[in-house]
Amino acid sequence: MSFKPLKIGKYVIEKPIVQGGMGVGISWDQLAGSVSAEGGLGVISAVGTGYYKDKEYAKKLVADRPLSEANFYSKEGFDAIIKNARKLCGDKPLAANILYAINDYGRVVRDACESGIDIIITGAGLPTNMPEFTEGYPDVALVPIVSSAKALKIICKRWKKRYDRIPDAVVVEGPKSGGHQGFTYEQCKLPENQLENIVGPVVEEAALWGDIPVIAAGGIWDKNDIEDMLSRGARGVQMGTRFIGTYECDAHANFKKVLLDAKKEDIVLMSSPVGYPAQGVVTNLTHLVEKREGPAIKCISNCVAPCNRGEEAKVVGFCIADRLSDAYEGNTETGLFFSGTNGYRLDKIISVKELIEKLMQGE
Repeated sequence: MSFKPLKIGKYVIEKPIVQGGMGVGISWDQLAGSVSAEGGLGVISAVGTGYYKDKEYAKKLVADRPLSEANFYSKEGFDAIIKNARKLCGDKPLAANILYAINDYGRVVRDACESGIDIIITGAGLPTNMPEFTEGYPDVALVPIVSSAKALKIICKRWKKRYDRIPDAVVVEGPKSGGHQGFTYEQCKLPENQLENIVGPVVEEAALWGDIPVIAAGGIWDKNDIEDMLSRGARGVQMGTRFIGTYECDAHANFKKVLLDAKKEDIVLMSSPVGYPAQGVVTNLTHLVEKREGPAIKCISNCVAPCNRGEEAKVVGFCIADRLSDAYEGNTETGLFFSGTNGYRLDKIISVKELIEKLMQGE
């Protein structure tokens, strides 16, 4: 099968591979810029931009962590990441992943627009008001992430009624993805919620709204998986975890080693202060949290609305902003390391160029 380019709004992605947005700092300028340069769609995570360049862009720190959402989602840090990615990919399409559950969502979306991002991808909730934050930037393509046809229908109805527009593409994500899921624990295990069973209904719903391109995500690993999803009606795929195994990935070497060392049974669903189950690697932090001996929860960064200023963090036993940031900085004792269910299949580090060639040619 030869792969056709993926069109999202006015943008044409030469190779129909979207690199998943992974925060804190796992997909920033080096990874996203390199993926776009190679003809895929590089995606910058907007999470934790106050940690960029050793917190150079965070104006206020407490206990060496960015204080409040204004600094955790640093406008200046985000802008620097986007500009540095552009140095690698030029004017090729470049995207940002901005979680709907974050505090300051609207402001961060506007920051992305002002910094010249082409495409915004949003999951972790139903972004029913997403278009209002991109007013004045008609060329910015908007791509929600859903886990069902029903969710896409709700978004399309509300966008059409309120803003007279529909999504430029949609990502349908199954429960094998890394990080937060769009399902409960129990739903993640049900056959009807697996990616191969939810792609078809989302493709059918997307067709009713004017042929919205569907991008399949969650557990996609190789050319065979890509071909399978395209045969089901998807126009492209989104892949996160496999890109961690690249030299260009912005993750710390220790983060990559955690995945290289992981076994299949080490990748599990865990509770999260965001309110959705999250998929990651069992590490020292997991054992500490189980015994209620994890690091102190202080809610310095106020990162996500559902956590309610640390209240949910206290329930599950860890602060997600602090623990993801520890992973970004290579702290294997207290870091939280997200991974899709296939993360254990990483066995070596290769270049983005080589990875994309493998995905396109099936080697």
